[in-house]
Amino acid sequence: MILSGTVVADSSTVIRDGSVVVSDSRIEAVGKREELLDLYPDHRREEYDVLMPGLVGGHVHSVQSLGRGIADDTELLDWLFDYVLPMEASLTADEMESAAKLGYLELIETGTTTAIDHLSVAHADRAFEAAGEMGLRGAIGKVLMDRRSPDGLLEDTDRALNETERLIRRYHRSYDDRIRYAVTPRFAVSCTEDCLRGAREIADAYDDVRIHTHASENRSEIETVEEDTGMRNIRWLDEVGLTGDDVVLAHCVWTDESEREILAETGTHVTHCPSSNMKLASGVAPISDYLDRGINVALGSDGPPCNNTLDPFTEMRQASLLQKVEHLDPTATPAETIFDMATINGAKAAGFDRVGRLREGWRADIIGIRTDITRATPLHDILSHLVFAAHGDDVVFTMVDGNVLMEDGEVMTADPDEVRRRANEIDLDLEEARKVARKVKP
Repeated sequence: MILSGTVVADSSTVIRDGSVVVSDSRIEAVGKREELLDLYPDHRREEYDVLMPGLVGGHVHSVQSLGRGIADDTELLDWLFDYVLPMEASLTADEMESAAKLGYLELIETGTTTAIDHLSVAHADRAFEAAGEMGLRGAIGKVLMDRRSPDGLLEDTDRALNETERLIRRYHRSYDDRIRYAVTPRFAVSCTEDCLRGAREIADAYDDVRIHTHASENRSEIETVEEDTGMRNIRWLDEVGLTGDDVVLAHCVWTDESEREILAETGTHVTHCPSSNMKLASGVAPISDYLDRGINVALGSDGPPCNNTLDPFTEMRQASLLQKVEHLDPTATPAETIFDMATINGAKAAGFDRVGRLREGWRADIIGIRTDITRATPLHDILSHLVFAAHGDDVVFTMVDGNVLMEDGEVMTADPDEVRRRANEIDLDLEEARKVARKVKP
């Protein structure tokens, strides 16, 4: 297949009237359209306005998709214990599958080809299978919660860790290595020391397994961890082994100098979730400082109950504008930096090599964008448009590993109407679950 259009191969390489040649799961060539059409005359040809690497969701909650709009105007711990945990605890296996499919459908539709996905405690198999069947690439994990957790989510530590290992043996490197495992403690507030240390032991026992958790998102969370451990959050995670180049920490809004040094020295990845941080009034993460220190920063949408959209283009725009106004510096986080965060930085955090750029020999994770719209007129600078003006609904083509997941705006690997119908039929009756969750709220 030859895909042609304006090719944004990475943040510094734009090929006007370019083409990308795809053979099987790999990119065979990237270059000028006229030259490649001559070299590959027998390949199927498709034309798009703009071609670019698939975007990487560095922190998402696919299974929270059923909770879009149920928890507006709340702060983090109220949001979590009054709404989100009760919702997760109430879901049956079939409902969890529907939730995951709804989340993955939105990712495909809006140009996310790789996701670091934080599931829930139960029914993780259903989400793994949904992601694999729908064609996404991901580092995915069952949630670990062995303290301060409501019925339906609280697990015995050994049982939780044993289930994690079962899932690793079943799904890690499955679906042609598109699906990998991330050991996923929810956060230090809901995990014992044994659980956190056990997460590190499991990750060390398997090649290319990540660790993915939340950290230092909210001041109340940090105060709780300090009361429990005598340490600030990042210091505690470092103490129990949850830092390093295989660890992805979502948020990291409230960190001090010593914690930032730990992140930099250990090579720990940070995922910035600007819309979620703003909506929950958690604060402004010091992303410019992290980048200056050489910390790898990815971008994430978080979950629909604290964002309301999984559109990665929204996060690019928000991430840049938030740093500019925070520092009163219009040069902060330019489009090139943000584009890297949403592509190659996210791929590094997820642990996938040869993902996040359009390069010969790299994996064929490609999206096509339409620009025949008013928002793209006139189109002076394509990178500026992608970061500051484009929307997820501008995506018309999504490919992962050379497989077409969406073409002409129609998802090919699932029945979107059926996914939405099943999601709409689920009745979230959460009042009893809320009563239980409130009893363990810190």
